[in-house]
Amino acid sequence: MEPSRLEKLHHSYNKDAQFDEVFIVLTIGASLIASLGLLANNAAVVIGGMVVAPWIMPLRTTVFGVLIGALPLLIKSLRTLFAGVAITTLLSGVLGGLAALVGLDQFGTEVIARTSPNLLDLGIALSAGAIASYAKLRSDAVSSLAGTAIAVALVPPICVMGMLLSHQQWDSAAGAGLLFITNLLGILTGGLVIMGLKEPFFREKVLTSRLSLISFILTGILLVPLGISFRILLLRAGHETTRAEIQRTIKSFLENQTLTFGDNPEVEVNQVDINWQQNPPIIRVLVRVSNPDLPSYKQISAVQDEINKRQGLRFKLVVQRNAVVVVGPEEPPITESNEKFPLLNKPFPTLLDPPPPPFPEDEVIPGPAIQTSQDQGEAGQEAEPPQDATANSKQTSAAADPAEQVSDVESTTHESTTNGPPIPNPLE
Repeated sequence: MEPSRLEKLHHSYNKDAQFDEVFIVLTIGASLIASLGLLANNAAVVIGGMVVAPWIMPLRTTVFGVLIGALPLLIKSLRTLFAGVAITTLLSGVLGGLAALVGLDQFGTEVIARTSPNLLDLGIALSAGAIASYAKLRSDAVSSLAGTAIAVALVPPICVMGMLLSHQQWDSAAGAGLLFITNLLGILTGGLVIMGLKEPFFREKVLTSRLSLISFILTGILLVPLGISFRILLLRAGHETTRAEIQRTIKSFLENQTLTFGDNPEVEVNQVDINWQQNPPIIRVLVRVSNPDLPSYKQISAVQDEINKRQGLRFKLVVQRNAVVVVGPEEPPITESNEKFPLLNKPFPTLLDPPPPPFPEDEVIPGPAIQTSQDQGEAGQEAEPPQDATANSKQTSAAADPAEQVSDVESTTHESTTNGPPIPNPLE
């Protein structure tokens, strides 16, 4: 690399490591935004704090200081970075304590998600560090810095750690601190790798620098706790998948299949939990039933056998029945005329009703009233529509008991939707 370019890079990185007013103001603003967003459990606000945070600048300078062995520049960048960490920890701890005083002593998912880092977080940090260093070498890629700040998330883990320390939740605070160290070393290692691949001068420095070797060793040490956490994540994912499959099996057999109740709607599966700490694992199913005798012991045993056959593992099925009593007064059907609800006075037509009679070919239908050729010679007289035997029979049917017709319609509709093939439309 040309000395002039190396000197120019050194000057630029030295400027990024300044602990000045801009760095302090942006750090305070990012800390307040991220902490308040975490307390409100608002992901969008937390992302805003990530964008405002200026920590990627001194951390990127650390990569350059490690590569060229510039110890004063390395110390300056780390001092600026950890000064920002101290400010954020203090502010977030104060906000966490104030939140506890006003009753906000329970944290949401945004806080909990940052207490258990794993290998995925290290992969994100490595990628973000590589992009951040590449953007420094290529000015046309500077637009990626905002996305890098969002991806790497240096400020939120420190905010989480400060708030958890104020609540004396030491284990969770240690997990948030581990996430920050993971991001820190991931960015450092990713930056070293991309700069070594981009420039032959830096490649030689990466291979010969002791500071680079220390960075790689520390990142390798992180693989142990992160690998354990990742394994736990995989186990939880496998358990959740198994629980979902078992829940589908239980619902299928308790609600749909003839092995248990057929189409009986008296059983509704509300919740399925699995206790993996027992041997064999216990499946607890919460069902809501209108018949307290369902499901029976025989039916539960059949479902348990089917689950064990599908999963290849012996489970013990325990069903908790919550009986629901359906209460409602009896009300006779409406038989009198009702002008407000006219549909109550007429039965709904069904596919089994006979079709209307066809009109004679010699009749002309100009509108609602039907006129025949005999009535056309009579001025000022309107012809009444003819009524044949079929129409009279329909009127007689309309005058029958509405309750019986509604009952017939309901039974016909139930049979057509549950039993056998659909009934063809006689109008087609």
